[in-house]
Amino acid sequence: MEDAKSRFKRICVFCGSSSGKKATYQEAAVELGKELVERKLDLVYGGGSVGLMGLVSQAVHDGGRHVLG
Repeated sequence: MEDAKSRFKRICVFCGSSSGKKATYQEAAVELGKELVERKLDLVYGGGSVGLMGLVSQAVHDGGRHVLG
C-alpha cells in the first residue's frame, strides 16, 4: 500500500443489512474494514450490526478504530 497520508479522518460507508448471495460480498466487506484500519480511518455508518454493514463495522472495531453509527 502507498505510504500517503490521507486528508480524511472518517469515511461513511453504506451497504446492505443482508449478507448477500455470494461469499465474496462478505469477504469484500471484511477487507474494506481492514483497509480502513490500515489507513487509520474511522467508520461512520448506519448503525446496523448485521449483514454486510455489521461485517464492515466489526472489522473496523476489531482493528482498534472508532465506529460511529
